[in-house]
Amino acid sequence: MSEKRELAITALSMSESHPGKYALILESVGTNKRIPLIIGESEAQAIAIAMEKMTPSRPLTHDLLLNLIVSFEATVVEVLIHSLIDGVFHAKIILKKQIGTVIELDARSSDAIALAIRSGAPVYMHDALIDEAGFLAEMFFASQRKGSLAEYSIAELEDLLQKVIEKEDYESAVRIRDYIDKRRAQLGDK
Repeated sequence: MSEKRELAITALSMSESHPGKYALILESVGTNKRIPLIIGESEAQAIAIAMEKMTPSRPLTHDLLLNLIVSFEATVVEVLIHSLIDGVFHAKIILKKQIGTVIELDARSSDAIALAIRSGAPVYMHDALIDEAGFLAEMFFASQRKGSLAEYSIAELEDLLQKVIEKEDYESAVRIRDYIDKRRAQLGDK
């Protein structure tokens, strides 16, 4: 199996390509490859609440799960997003009991990430899967609104360029800028 890398959350926003869903963008620490996960509204809310360190008046489901883990004298060691099957990421929550026993629980990636944030545990993915998902990230970027950059007008491309610069997504900004330059050269417009 390839080396595993830690992932960081870089964005959480409504998905333009999947109405009613949210896009959770993870970035591979050290490689800057971005991996999009499409998640539901309740999962997005659970992650956002944990990221903002908000304390609800009563425990939410992920808070309850963490309380159960702690009451059984265990800790969340890490979350490992280990596979991508039919466009769906699969994860394991790795727990360790005080007596040293390691327990692996199968989980939805969004639930595992919500639990990792609450417990302060790292989230990992293997390099091979990052490479596979990184390709998907490029496809995700190109299909956010339309099928490809070729379907955008130059004015729309310039607007898109501004948006990705504001989000500090410089790799995408370079691709868009280069594509704008190429289109202008083809049109004889500088």
